[in-house]
Amino acid sequence: MAKKRVRNTRGKIIDAAWQLFYRQGYDDTTVEEIIEASGTSRGSFYHYFQGKDALLSTLSDVFDQKYEDLIETIDPEMDRFDQLMYLNRELFTMIENSISLDLLARLYSSQLVTRGDKSLLDHGRTYYKLLRQITLQGQERGELREDVTVNEIVRAYALCERALIYDWCLSAGDYSLTRYSTDMMPMFLREFRKSL
Repeated sequence: MAKKRVRNTRGKIIDAAWQLFYRQGYDDTTVEEIIEASGTSRGSFYHYFQGKDALLSTLSDVFDQKYEDLIETIDPEMDRFDQLMYLNRELFTMIENSISLDLLARLYSSQLVTRGDKSLLDHGRTYYKLLRQITLQGQERGELREDVTVNEIVRAYALCERALIYDWCLSAGDYSLTRYSTDMMPMFLREFRKSL
């Protein structure tokens, strides 16, 4: 029970912070506003985070929460390759509609210079677990190639997503990330789909 309460407190802080960052911008959001919006205390905030900058690395938590929500919406009869494309489309729609381009760019740049926690590459994340599960099922069902390891397919998928997001940030969001990825992700990854 205590573990769930801990996750809920940390999650409330993260959710409130990212909503505020999107609505009023990172620079114009204060720790006090995050504490108030999350309904937590100053002590709780500083228990989990050293300051506002520490919240930048929690975007991977926001992505993972989206994946946890999507697990319930995936059609179990859908081809596993199509499930992967569905996850990508839904995540990128969420990014376009609720994550500031500036914050996304800050996250990616922070991951390039950090020496410690590379949160986007943490293979214990829900993101990687779900991708491995779907990929393995796709191989077992004969939908994805078995001569390539699950980890190789997942790595290629994650690399393509990061590349598309990075390019979208470089382009200052001047095109629809969702529409572009709907065309590009299947093209990038179709070699993993088993020929019927």
